[in-house]
Amino acid sequence: MEIEGIITSGTQKGQYFMSQEVYVSKIKDGLGFIPFKGTLNLLIEKENIPEILSIRDNSTIIDGGENFGDISYVPATINTCMREIKGAIVFPAKTQHPPEFLEFIAEENIRKTLKVKDGDCVNIKL
Repeated sequence: MEIEGIITSGTQKGQYFMSQEVYVSKIKDGLGFIPFKGTLNLLIEKENIPEILSIRDNSTIIDGGENFGDISYVPATINTCMREIKGAIVFPAKTQHPPEFLEFIAEENIRKTLKVKDGDCVNIKL
């Protein structure tokens, strides 16, 4: 599946959660990388939500333990015409975001690597 997403700012909570050992170690084990301390937030078209929810329902779950909520993830890539970055879409069990809001993680700071900003369009391959 390939969809387009528009980069947007989030609540800045991804930085905190992606620095927690409970998530970092399990992401490293499952995806082979230590995630950058933050997420890239993407808005997708509402027509893509049913497919995303189906993918989420079949994703790998990380137990957040007693102190944090569970998250699930599915490997994905994000790209512009210049470069592609491997990572994952993460689905926090506890979120304030609507279903058309996705969070992408990778080993590197995607905004800096791809030189993208809010409002830019990227492709996501799941």
